[in-house]
Amino acid sequence: MPRSRFAGSLISPKVDVCIDMGNPFLNHTVDAFLKIGTVAATKVVAEETYEMVTRGSVSSHNFEKSLKKMCKEGAYWGTVAGVYAGMEYGAERIRGTKDWKNAMIGGALTGALISAACNNNRDKIVMDAITGGAVATASEFLNYLT
Repeated sequence: MPRSRFAGSLISPKVDVCIDMGNPFLNHTVDAFLKIGTVAATKVVAEETYEMVTRGSVSSHNFEKSLKKMCKEGAYWGTVAGVYAGMEYGAERIRGTKDWKNAMIGGALTGALISAACNNNRDKIVMDAITGGAVATASEFLNYLT
C-alpha cells in the first residue's frame, strides 16, 4: 500500500504595534482594539470578496457597503477586545498576580458590560457574563497547552 507524507509548519505572524499612550492600561487597551479590529475588518473583506465573486457583480455601491461593514465590524470587535484587555489588566493589577483567574474576571466583566450596553435584561446580562468568563478562561488554558 503506498504511503504518502505531508509535513509542514505554520508559524503565526507576530504583529506588534507600538503606540505609547503613557499608561500601561491604555497601551493594552489600544493594542487589543487595533489588533482585533484589524482581524474583524479582514474577515469582512474575505466575506464580501467571496459574495461579490459568487454574485459576479462588483459595483461602487457594493464596495461602499463593504467598506461600511468593515468599519462597523472592526470598531465593534475592537471595542470588545479593548474592554476585555483593560478588564484583564485591571484584574491583574488589583490582584497582584498574573494567572487564569484574571482572564475569567476580565471575560465575565466584559460580557456583562457589553450585554448591559446593548440594553439586555438581567438574565441575559448574567448569561453573557458567564459565557464571557468561560470563553476567556478556555482561551487562557489553551495558551498553557503550547
